[in-house]
Amino acid sequence: MNRRHFLRDVMAAGAAFALAPGLLRAEVAQATDSERFARALAKQPWLAGWKSVDRAAFGPMQATIEGRLPKGFAGTLYRNGPAWFERAGFRYRHWFDGDGMLHAWRFGERSVEHRARMVGTSKFSREQQAGRFLLPAAGTTIADAIPIRNNDDVNTANTAVIRVDGRLLALWEGGSAYELEPDTLSTLGPVSWRDDLVAAPFSAHPLVERDGSLWNFGSLDLLGGSGLLLWHIGADGKLIRSATLPTSSPGYLHSFAMTERHLVFLLMPYRLTQGQGAAFFERLHFESAQPCRIAVVPKDALDAPRWFEVEFGAVYHYADAYERNGEIVVGAARHGDLAEMRSPMAAAMRGERRSDVLETELVSLHLDLARGRARWQGSGVRGIEFPTFDRRHDIAAPARLFAPLRTEPASAPYFNAVAAIDLQRERRSVHRYGSDILVEEHVFVPNPAGGRVGEGWLVGTLLDTRRGRSGIAVLDAEHVGDGPLAQAWLPYAMPLGFHGTFAARA
Repeated sequence: MNRRHFLRDVMAAGAAFALAPGLLRAEVAQATDSERFARALAKQPWLAGWKSVDRAAFGPMQATIEGRLPKGFAGTLYRNGPAWFERAGFRYRHWFDGDGMLHAWRFGERSVEHRARMVGTSKFSREQQAGRFLLPAAGTTIADAIPIRNNDDVNTANTAVIRVDGRLLALWEGGSAYELEPDTLSTLGPVSWRDDLVAAPFSAHPLVERDGSLWNFGSLDLLGGSGLLLWHIGADGKLIRSATLPTSSPGYLHSFAMTERHLVFLLMPYRLTQGQGAAFFERLHFESAQPCRIAVVPKDALDAPRWFEVEFGAVYHYADAYERNGEIVVGAARHGDLAEMRSPMAAAMRGERRSDVLETELVSLHLDLARGRARWQGSGVRGIEFPTFDRRHDIAAPARLFAPLRTEPASAPYFNAVAAIDLQRERRSVHRYGSDILVEEHVFVPNPAGGRVGEGWLVGTLLDTRRGRSGIAVLDAEHVGDGPLAQAWLPYAMPLGFHGTFAARA
């Protein structure tokens, strides 16, 4: 890659983004939105999952433990998610717009401590000082928004969190990673992997190799350009290499999949409608009549992708991926409601209730490398999202998956249970937390004393809407149906987030 030319192209794309604020405008925030949401929350306590925080830091707070933490389970669960939705009476309309808050749940032998802090992005700091929303957002029109210089001016750092060489990084979909101090969660600043890649998009779902290095991508479509920027970061936190993957037409993706030898990117075709006053997510219309294009990129030849086409499928998150008998198989949570896909929990953000049916299915994408064909295969498992698994799984067989799901009875249109799903053996084990508990992503944590794949724990966060408290649960990953070994609760409720990572303590 010509570094100077790459910098020129990216900055040109960023300038186009900055000069086209219409790309970032959607529903107009009104000064009465916060009041209307507050009235709805008083009648529907489950809306606490989308309530704005009103201060920048919480804790440290000792949580009240129920049960007993398992021997050998020690470390910190870091989680990230949008948390600041309101200023001066105005409220964001899109869940993805909220500024990011990082949480640290620290587990000792007999204690659980919680701390949370807003990520001190440039955007958050400027708006905190002004006391109002200043900058454009991805799904809400901000009146009199000030001009931006590049995508990092609107970076909310609100989606995921990873550890790289001991460094703690908060991630967003379209800008730089933000580094935070692992103990205090104070913000250190945006990360530049190389001088000519400042503010280049580093997406929220990097995947970790068995050697500790990680792969990621950044969508240049979000900058007004086209194609993907590919990243390979070493276990030491240094850039190994980067490359661009040209694309012939616009394609949206939030994450990707990885096998031992390949990276797999599924691009959902879309078009942007014309007209002023609409944001990217409001202008975005998925072209469901067109096929998705899939790039299969060899890790040892990033400039030699193979392209496939498959019937349209809408996917945010992938599960495991493996190669067997000349075929790549990728697990995914496929959405059936494209409007909900474009703006998840939009009704909740307005203080309203949508349909109780979550239209998702656990599916597998099959890529026949010899014939150049691709197809979807359903599993019949519905109503799940945020799938996770033990990354030590067999590289030639499907992994056992863990995912939140919704079961009846439920007081809210959100997950209230967690499942262990073994498609190979046609087994499923479910723990139902209760009708008033909202359930977030559960992360798999290997047992350091055992070497068997699947031996370990699930740790996931909860929101008890009836008692107005947030909590965390630890389950035996091999006996999910038995329920938590331990739960710990805070005396207050926090808004729901997206993704986390567990840092084990030696």
